[in-house]
This record gives sequence, C-alpha cells and structure tokens, in this order.
Amino acid sequence: MTELLQWGNDHVLICEPEGPAIDNSQRATDLIGEAMFAGASVLAVPASRFGPAFFQLRTGLAGEIAQKAVNYRLKLAVIGDISRHLAASNALRDWVREANRGREIWFEPSLDSLAARLDGRAGA
Repeated sequence: MTELLQWGNDHVLICEPEGPAIDNSQRATDLIGEAMFAGASVLAVPASRFGPAFFQLRTGLAGEIAQKAVNYRLKLAVIGDISRHLAASNALRDWVREANRGREIWFEPSLDSLAARLDGRAGA
C-alpha cells in the first residue's frame, strides 16, 4: 500500500512500513517504477523496509539503489531511525551526512521532517 501526496512542488509516493524488504536491486527497481507510474518526484521509504545490506556500504546495494533513483530523476527519502546503523559505521555516517546536503537522496527521521524539507522550511 502506498499513498501519493503533494508537498511543496513535489509529488511524494509514501511506502507503507509493511511490505517486502528492499534487499536487492530488483525490488528497488520495482518501487522506482511504481513511483514513476504514479507521477511521483519523491519516493519515501521507511528505513525498516531496507534489508541490512543497504546499511552496509561495502555491499554496494545502497549506492546501486541511490544511483537508480537519480538516473530516473527521482528523489529518494529513507524515513525513520537509522541510529543503530550509523553507530556501527563511520562510512555510512559520512555518506548520510553528505547525502542530506544534496538534493537527491535524504535520510529523514520522520515524514514531517521530509515535508518540512520539501516545503522549503528545512535545508535542501
């Protein structure tokens, strides 16, 4: 189940926390396709939907998913608490910090913070 909302100038496809884990590039491609079909410019995915490999940068999965989103001109927002993953990896912490400074991939603690970013009330 997904929901399409408009925040600022963006149409945001919000994925439900329930659903198959996004633990390989094909699942990510399927979600990106769903977002494109819905006319979304942002795909908001709960962090809980990503398998452990996403947060282990050495697997390459996070980079592959991020690149697919960018290739389709889709912004990707990972929503939720990822503090345990950040505590376990300096590389992930650095990547998240850099991603949050950009305009394509974001890690937000809540949908409210994503809405604030898209409405221009937060840095982006």
